[in-house]
Amino acid sequence: MRLGGFFGSLRGVPKGEGKRRVNTTLVINSKGGSGKTTVTTNLASCFAAAGAATALLDYDPQGSSLNWLRLRDPLAPKIHGASAAPQKSGLRSFGRHVPEGTRQLIIDAPAGASGLLLQDMLSRANCIVIPVQPSAIDIHATANFVRDLLLRGNIRARNIRLAVVANRVRKTTPVYQPLERFLTSLGLTIVTRLSDSETFVKAAETGVGIFEMDASLSAMEREQFQPLMEWVDVGYRVRTASTVIEMPRVAVAGRAQQDLIRTLPPRPALPARAATTKMPPPAPAQPKPQLPAWLSRLSQRFVE
Repeated sequence: MRLGGFFGSLRGVPKGEGKRRVNTTLVINSKGGSGKTTVTTNLASCFAAAGAATALLDYDPQGSSLNWLRLRDPLAPKIHGASAAPQKSGLRSFGRHVPEGTRQLIIDAPAGASGLLLQDMLSRANCIVIPVQPSAIDIHATANFVRDLLLRGNIRARNIRLAVVANRVRKTTPVYQPLERFLTSLGLTIVTRLSDSETFVKAAETGVGIFEMDASLSAMEREQFQPLMEWVDVGYRVRTASTVIEMPRVAVAGRAQQDLIRTLPPRPALPARAATTKMPPPAPAQPKPQLPAWLSRLSQRFVE
């Protein structure tokens, strides 16, 4: 491989037809446990389900996103995964290779990233997504992190877009007024709110995304995630995969819950079946009633 092509792919600029740029999304928060992997995996699976060549770059030493990739069904839409976690000798190089033709690159950042590691990730990003949980500690830490990011000259110089996602929101949790006031003062907003849903948990445990699940099982989560998809890729409209990966359904009384995910091919449209129920024969025509003779003669006289 030529060095120019290799390092060009690392910068998110693949060779090939039209020299089209990779749209690189960095999912990051200095605070751990904010739900970065949930956002990363669902972004990647949604783009892949829509037919975009998608890659996932995991900078986290825990490798949660790559573990999710290993759980994916072989028939699921293809997502290229690579580890970029720092080694003792420094940042990785060959492990971070992004295949030529990649159109959507999603980066899962580790908590507490700083220095050269943070600079390396920011150098690739076209947009930054910051998930935050609804706790006073998380909101305070996120506000400080956003402030520190914006103080970096390369964020504004390269016109890197930034969005905040409220994650694991419950109906009983307070709204994000302190963070929203801070973001408003910077001209930013919370782009969407993701509920504390068991569907996201099940999807993470089984290697699927919410847009690859049966729509009846993930309708609310899809609606919540849609604004983020459209923000990441302006003009994007979510399309479901041709292969639906069904999640285990809630157990019904007397019936055990499914243990495994099943990958089903698209269901062909079947012609309408002809009705098999025999219709009763039509009733015989009733003879028209005859008028009495005297009434018939009387009506004839009026006609004449």
